[in-house]
Amino acid sequence: MSNIEKVENYLKECPVFFLTTVDGNKPKCRPIAFHMLSNDKIYFGIGSFKEVYKQMQNHPYIELCAQKDTGFLRYYGKAVFEADDTIANMVLSHTPAMQKIYNEQTGYQLKIFHLENATAEFRSQLGVEEKIEF
Repeated sequence: MSNIEKVENYLKECPVFFLTTVDGNKPKCRPIAFHMLSNDKIYFGIGSFKEVYKQMQNHPYIELCAQKDTGFLRYYGKAVFEADDTIANMVLSHTPAMQKIYNEQTGYQLKIFHLENATAEFRSQLGVEEKIEF
């Protein structure tokens, strides 16, 4: 199993995990659930109409945090948005619930990003158990 697959598999075991951004000089954290491994990258999606998208445009360094049992994962780095909508369109074509939000009638767009210069820390309450840099 590759290192990126380790991160993806951990996220699969957590139905919801948390995305933290910076808003001005304050942290903002919110739950998210969508992720997809493709081409050795984990892709995440957010709406272009949301404050989180604007925050990530201003401050692209983010952190994702997921908890499982007594351990947790910190996955952080620079969020890079995909230039074309190929992945977003693929996701929407397979997700009817998301199609109701992101469509021509609402004008809302799903923006897909992945992390670069990223670090994954698999942690226990006592500290880092494994650290992987991408």
